[in-house]
Amino acid sequence: MRFKGLDLNLLLALDVLLDEKSVSRSAERLHLSQPAMSAALRRLREYFNDPILKQHGKRMVSTPHALIIHQELKVVLASVEALISKTAFFDPATTSRKFTITASDYLAQVIFVPLIRHLRNVAPNIQLEIVPPADSTHELLSQGSIDLVILPEQMISDEFPSELLFEDRFVIVGCQSNPAFQQAMTEEAFYTSGHVVVKLGSRRPISVSDQQLESRKKSRDTDILVGSFLLAPEMVVGTDRLTVMHERLANIFATRVPIVTAPLPFSFPSIKEHVQVHSARSNDPGIQYILQKIKEIAITKTNPNI
Repeated sequence: MRFKGLDLNLLLALDVLLDEKSVSRSAERLHLSQPAMSAALRRLREYFNDPILKQHGKRMVSTPHALIIHQELKVVLASVEALISKTAFFDPATTSRKFTITASDYLAQVIFVPLIRHLRNVAPNIQLEIVPPADSTHELLSQGSIDLVILPEQMISDEFPSELLFEDRFVIVGCQSNPAFQQAMTEEAFYTSGHVVVKLGSRRPISVSDQQLESRKKSRDTDILVGSFLLAPEMVVGTDRLTVMHERLANIFATRVPIVTAPLPFSFPSIKEHVQVHSARSNDPGIQYILQKIKEIAITKTNPNI
């Protein structure tokens, strides 16, 4: 089909070419021959009167005009996908649809592990891709590359509506043999202990809980840094170190490793996890199905087999 002289099939080819910046990889992704992909690039160059991709050393780079096109194209393709989804019949029992969801490893453990167990019985062919939060998360949601985003309140985007999914409080976690847990945890004992801190990335170097602790302007001995919430409880075992983590996650690990928990000895805000969906896809029956299943697990205090 043509629109103003452009074969609309070329739009998908353009999107993939600008993603991959390689004719051969784009051909492989679209299951086309390399000559066919090269022909598509040639036609795109002719239509837009722009090279689209230019050789820069040993790699291809997008032209400035192509970068502008790509941003707008992602939005267009996301809208088309949303339109198709609205008219499509969704049957959980038979669908093999893939859903891409941004969530931390904490959420992967407390929400998606029980969700996957549940889906095995009611929607066995659904595919889930759980990707960690990144600097590009909001852009990918805007482009339609991500179906759902679940983030702490402090990290959600103002571009889309959000809904509170659940709250969790933070607790102190340490080894069962740690003498600091032999009596009520004091603020002095907390701050004189060594600490395991979760480091998440360049722009968000530490977790929400550790950001809040740093805002108290009290010095801690943060001698162990890990890149995952799932590593923190393991790191305190056999030591006198402490870590501050989500109570739901701590309760799960308390059944696996010799750790104990204690409340923080000072006022400390809970974490509020919010979910966001692209506005254009809010009526997508598949996304609404997954979201409802997530909510069913999120409102429970534990992780039952639902």
